[in-house]
Amino acid sequence: MTGTGKPLAVVLLSGGLDSMVVAGLAREAGFGLLALTMNYNQRHLLELAAARRIAAHLEAERHIVLPIDLRAFGGSSLTDDIAVPKEGVQPGIPVTYVPARNTVFLSLALGWAEAAGGRDLFLGINALDYSGYPDCRPAFVEAFTTLANTATKAGVEGDRFTIHAPLLHMTKADIVREADRLGLDAGMSWSCYDPQEGKHCGLCDSCRLRHRGFEEAGLPDPTVYEVLP
Repeated sequence: MTGTGKPLAVVLLSGGLDSMVVAGLAREAGFGLLALTMNYNQRHLLELAAARRIAAHLEAERHIVLPIDLRAFGGSSLTDDIAVPKEGVQPGIPVTYVPARNTVFLSLALGWAEAAGGRDLFLGINALDYSGYPDCRPAFVEAFTTLANTATKAGVEGDRFTIHAPLLHMTKADIVREADRLGLDAGMSWSCYDPQEGKHCGLCDSCRLRHRGFEEAGLPDPTVYEVLP
């Protein structure tokens, strides 16, 4: 519990639109926010500044930017010298997939939640308008929930954890509308995988999905793109 009596939730806050909306939903549900952002030496480091803006705006109880250098492993165009695809969203798992990223991040969030006395974890994964990542599916959430309640002292003693993925079955347009409903400025968030002089590139999968979401939602896109998707 926080000093105000609110239950605590650890929110994985990347700085992207989806994570911003998830953090807003957690706050709306009455949780005190423990925002966890990973500096994993990713190509799109501008999202860290976005995460700080969002955490401050949502009055997070605490915001940790945790260094964890996944570039040491490589294996992804976000953590290695591999070009970010710009040809449009393709079927299959793209090279922007970071090996086991959400498993690693949720494990760290779980550790903080147990230490802080929170039993709720929020993350912004989406199984509809996404790039085909295997760790953005309902089966992943179910499996990690089982893990969390098997591998922790709290879990085995019956003080169970809940993994919240409220965007799981939303389209990107739904998520854009939810940001608008929550009164969140989407311009605070950052989505681009391959920033161009401080602008969204407009051509990577993430930019294309973001812009299409605003178009389908019928809402203005505040994003500054190098090339309009």
